Amino acid sequence: MAATVVRYLRSVGSPTSGGPDPAGAGIDALPRPDLRAVGEDERAPVSPAEFRAVLGNFASGVTIITAPPGEDDGGPAGFACQSFASLSLDPPLVTFMVARTSTTWPRIARAGVFCVNVLGADQGALCRAFAISGADKFAGVGHRPAPATGSPQLDDVPAWIDCRVHAVHTGGDHLIVVGRVEAMGARGEGDPLLFHKGRFGRLATD
Repeated sequence: MAATVVRYLRSVGSPTSGGPDPAGAGIDALPRPDLRAVGEDERAPVSPAEFRAVLGNFASGVTIITAPPGEDDGGPAGFACQSFASLSLDPPLVTFMVARTSTTWPRIARAGVFCVNVLGADQGALCRAFAISGADKFAGVGHRPAPATGSPQLDDVPAWIDCRVHAVHTGGDHLIVVGRVEAMGARGEGDPLLFHKGRFGRLATD
């Protein structure tokens, strides 16, 4: 199931213990190697501040990516993710990007599965709670196991997509994670939570 993740981790020199088992256990996404597109003696074509300012003009939806707890994790994993998109109809694939410095990604990699929880317009506070590193993100948050993978499906979200890790690619200081959709559902009501220029928003009504 998570053989692609293992191959990626081995290719970048990250240790694995005993190879993948049916639950994806034994996958370790650390340590992360340095990966630079610009050499130390080169000047980047744009500054990080300019990059953020210009790309901030692109509005996106907001999701929370979750994974079930591992044997030694003590609880489920989750993080707020703006960089989610559909990828393929046949087979059904989705993708999200995660920083290589993320402390949540190694837990998702070990699980080999995840659930994408699409947030509604009134769930900005929930997004902020999952954007905080080191906190108990699931405290007081209702959820149930997603049907295919057991990843947390959060209560009251407009839509959810239950996935298994299909592939992982490097992308500068981020990883590009591709998931194969195993189950999904939507309530069919409510506006989405939007993110634009560092702020949450919602669709305007005509």
